[in-house]
Amino acid sequence: MESELSKDKWKKKLTKEQYRVLRKKGTEPAFTGKFWNHHEKGVYKCAGCGTPLFSSEEKFDSGTGWPSFDRSMDDASVKEKPDTSHGMIRTEVLCGKCGGHLGHVFDDGPKSTGCRYCINSISLDFEPKM
Repeated sequence: MESELSKDKWKKKLTKEQYRVLRKKGTEPAFTGKFWNHHEKGVYKCAGCGTPLFSSEEKFDSGTGWPSFDRSMDDASVKEKPDTSHGMIRTEVLCGKCGGHLGHVFDDGPKSTGCRYCINSISLDFEPKM
């Protein structure tokens, strides 16, 4: 299982920045990631293990500078975990397969779900719709 890879194997598999975000729970600066203003149709996958996470159909412009989605592909694709780091109370979003840190989910999203999955571009790969 991907989540059971050693620290050294993860460091070999990921770029330095991907490792910092996916494995060390970092974040990328707003408005700098490759997918924050991306509008192509397809599927966003975990950059660590390739698990399909979010559909472009669920992506919206939240104005925050990170790719935002109102729901994940399915209940198993992501996991949510309480996060009290940095003096805040938030909900962390993790890849359901490898446990990689993706970002956070907030309750100020579109009315359809009320959710805003605020995700780091560096945590994602993209597969265009054919």
